[in-house]
Amino acid sequence: MTKVAVIGAGLIGRSWAIVFARAGFSVNLWDPFPRQTAAAMTFIAERLPELRHASLLADEPDVVLARITPLPSMWEAVKDVVHVQENGPEQVSAKQALFAELDRAAKPDVVLASSTSGIPASVFTETLKHRERCLVAHPVNPPYLVPLVELCPAPWTDAGVVERTRDLMHRAGQVPATVKKEMDGFALNRLQGALLAEAFRLLADDVISPADLDALVKHGLGLRWSFMGPLETIDLNAPGGLKDYCERYGPLYAKLQEQAVPLKWDAALVNRLHEARREELPLNMAPVRQEWRDRRLMALLAHKAGQPDRS
Repeated sequence: MTKVAVIGAGLIGRSWAIVFARAGFSVNLWDPFPRQTAAAMTFIAERLPELRHASLLADEPDVVLARITPLPSMWEAVKDVVHVQENGPEQVSAKQALFAELDRAAKPDVVLASSTSGIPASVFTETLKHRERCLVAHPVNPPYLVPLVELCPAPWTDAGVVERTRDLMHRAGQVPATVKKEMDGFALNRLQGALLAEAFRLLADDVISPADLDALVKHGLGLRWSFMGPLETIDLNAPGGLKDYCERYGPLYAKLQEQAVPLKWDAALVNRLHEARREELPLNMAPVRQEWRDRRLMALLAHKAGQPDRS
């Protein structure tokens, strides 16, 4: 049985524990705060029956839960594992300290992967003795419901480590996408950032209401994007495929890019949008809406799993 360590038992760490245990892996779970680990195990125990009900869990919940072992020390957690998934604080100094400790504790051939959403691996692994086994494996929250994971190596990451991680993620039921070189935001957040930049610009210019802007995506673009990427989308939207589409609409998109002036998200704009969201959803109801989101994701994932989709 493949054994992995999940370091950090917060929202992302506990989700990774579900991903790996659901796939049949043995999971060592550790967090510097024992209460966090206990809370993670409670969360996992509550989620597993929901996943089983949604046909997203092949085994009985108690069987999957038994594959996760909370441990009292990080050194014990990384012993005899093949992969470490780190989920510590999103701070450079914290990553540097944690990876220095992991590099000393884990055997030299163990892959050390970080779940960071924006810090390049080179920033916190440069001085490590075994830095060639380190990379970023950035998930989408929550990873047990959204399978995409970005693999972002540092300049010195061994190519074999990237391939080993791709294979492990495939076996864990995830969909790995390799970013070939480091850049701010990796690739996923750059795509999301481009959409948010234009969305905030439209709202700042009072072109559309916040509610109607969300509708553009969830009832328009998002329906296609839930099963097709942007390249496949435009390839199917012109009789002659992608080249035909670019010839037809390339000038329009070039004009839109020329008009795109960087916009600072100032306090007035952010406060206006925050107030609009609070009218739609009072902050104390956010946990309820998050549960609704996760149930919808379960239903969508179950639907996609049952479709004859090559990707």
